[in-house]
Amino acid sequence: MHIHILGICGTFMGGVAALAREAGHRVTGCDSGVYPPMSDQLRALGIDLIEGYGTEQLALAPDIWVVGNVVSRARLADGSAKFPLMEAIMDAGQRYTSGPQWLAEHILQDPKRPRHVLAVAGTHGKTTTTSMLAWILEHAGLAPGFLVGGVPLNFGVSARLGSGAPFVIEADEYDTAFFDKRSKFVHYRPRTAILNNLEFDHADIFDDLAAIERQFNHLVRTVPPSGCVVHNAAEASLGRVLAQGCWSRQTGFSEASGQGDWQADGPPHDFRVRHQGQVVAHLAWSITGVHNQLNAVAAIAAASHLGVDAQTAAEALAVFQNVRRRMEVRGVVEIERDGIRGPVTVYDDFAHHPTAIATTLDGLRRRVGPASRILAIFEPRSNTMKLGTMKAQLPDSLQQADLAFCHSGGLDWDATAALEPMGERALVAPTIEALVDAVMQAVRPGDQLLCMSNGGFGGVHAKLLERLRRLG
Repeated sequence: MHIHILGICGTFMGGVAALAREAGHRVTGCDSGVYPPMSDQLRALGIDLIEGYGTEQLALAPDIWVVGNVVSRARLADGSAKFPLMEAIMDAGQRYTSGPQWLAEHILQDPKRPRHVLAVAGTHGKTTTTSMLAWILEHAGLAPGFLVGGVPLNFGVSARLGSGAPFVIEADEYDTAFFDKRSKFVHYRPRTAILNNLEFDHADIFDDLAAIERQFNHLVRTVPPSGCVVHNAAEASLGRVLAQGCWSRQTGFSEASGQGDWQADGPPHDFRVRHQGQVVAHLAWSITGVHNQLNAVAAIAAASHLGVDAQTAAEALAVFQNVRRRMEVRGVVEIERDGIRGPVTVYDDFAHHPTAIATTLDGLRRRVGPASRILAIFEPRSNTMKLGTMKAQLPDSLQQADLAFCHSGGLDWDATAALEPMGERALVAPTIEALVDAVMQAVRPGDQLLCMSNGGFGGVHAKLLERLRRLG
């Protein structure tokens, strides 16, 4: 089969492309802004890429067009179509489908090769927990396939078919396509589902939390009677989701003092895992944060549904290397200022929602202790943050930072006013260059520079490291 993917350079669609190519299909694709690293990864797989959405691509005549959710029926200021190729496909009456639908029909629900699908859903921690679960199953010898919205460092790739029956997938609640407004995850039909947490997000497509809860219950309704729903027992929102109807086994997880069958008992870096009150595993690892501790317990609980014992799962996580852009150290530079020498560490993290920012800062604070200064450098780039829906939550989310630097370029709301409760601890800059200048004026030996964005952030990490080297 020849498939042509519209929006192929997105993380999810790029993963679909890699899986389709590995399954033996001919894959081509197009996008606006075809650039490394995704373009290099796809071309290395033998996938031809085209820049833009021109109608000349109709001549490729694929068996089916696979459409990413970046594609819309939007019009430009002059009235022309933003995605003319899509308009031409529709006018010609050619076959098209969404990425999640194609994945479900040709990979996850292939009758020639039954898969045990494990789906990881939640507002936060999907990528990390998916990666943890895939690594546990790999360590246990189950050779899983997976599709992750990031690059797990233990594997070095974001997607693979795997030779075993399990397939682990990051289950996103964002909508599927312009012609299918259901959440992506309703297509996956998991036998094991993790519901990590749930709070309001994606203000561009959901009116309120109740609307997202309904979509999560749609996912729950697709789990078979012999399946298992692994859920955060401390989340009231998930309690409401399950109360709407669940016809599968349920198992909850929480911190030691909480509810559910599974608990994490002890500090995040060195803790015991309890199941129904009994200690079943011990995990000492380098990953920080209570949120990652709970991610680990969720992954251990899900793996147990496939018969992987908790201690084997903990042994896998002890050597888990996390995911690229999850507290990833981009560089450490020795600098000298005011006669004092010391290292400055620059991190890259994907955090963009206020809750994720808070938990990421908390994890770093626990790692470095109270003596080191943390400089939080962030941009409100997600659709929800651009709308300003959660701007009032930013000061509280940044409390663990000694200083906060916000890139305000492209915002329609006043970031300075939003961060005013932080006083002199917060600074807002309209450009990346001004942001870097401000950080460099404030930085001291021993500082931790935590950059947070769900995008490329204008290469701020490399710019900071270059400027720091001049102080060496």
